[in-house]
Amino acid sequence: MNHSRSNAGAPREPDLPPYQVVLAETDWGSLETAFGNGDDLPKVLRRLLEPDPKAQVTALSELGEMVNHQSSIYESTAPVAMYVAGILTHPAATTPRPYRNVPIRAALLNWLVSTAYDASDEIVRRMEQWFPGFLTHDSTMASFRELRPILYRAVSPFLQDGHEDVREAAVIAALILAEHPALAEHRDHLATHARRILDTSSDDPNRRVARNALEAWGHDVPNLERFQEKPWDCGPHSDGRGDLEPPF
Repeated sequence: MNHSRSNAGAPREPDLPPYQVVLAETDWGSLETAFGNGDDLPKVLRRLLEPDPKAQVTALSELGEMVNHQSSIYESTAPVAMYVAGILTHPAATTPRPYRNVPIRAALLNWLVSTAYDASDEIVRRMEQWFPGFLTHDSTMASFRELRPILYRAVSPFLQDGHEDVREAAVIAALILAEHPALAEHRDHLATHARRILDTSSDDPNRRVARNALEAWGHDVPNLERFQEKPWDCGPHSDGRGDLEPPF
């Protein structure tokens, strides 16, 4: 992967490999999934580009089971996330969801939200309480977390998307990904988007992500009533990723 720099010499986020390269050059069969190896992943990933929105949503749901089962990060999770991020600009991402006038792009972004949250600082802190040294010994999780700047660059163009669902999903993904130290320079800009989520969103998990980001980054937060949370049930789409289930 190329780590390019701007004309001013300031570092920027690494480039995301083209999704075709991720698909063709990943040794899927050597990678762990929740139910074995990743031999079946290429055919599932290809279905994300089919013109049938039902096939696309079903494929996303299958990916959730294969590489995010029980909110875990597997060896296969990283290349799948890069593929999903890589097709955000593909024409197939504009297909309307079945029975909803919402682009599939919103579901792709929400899948990235759920995956990023599973590797977030909050989850790592919790795991460290149970398993001291967790991140040091879990190279799969650590490697995935290093992808956050790459994924951020794929997500950030949609922060001001014209569709509300796409825009909100992109903001939540960006807020979680921006926990990476290399993305600290983006946090003041993202704070504006986080405040918009608090002002306009009716999604409590998303509002919680926005509030926590503002607090962590030292911004003043409106005196809103704290959300009622259960210790292990308070992340984005923690209801079983219902946004990814086929609505049919």
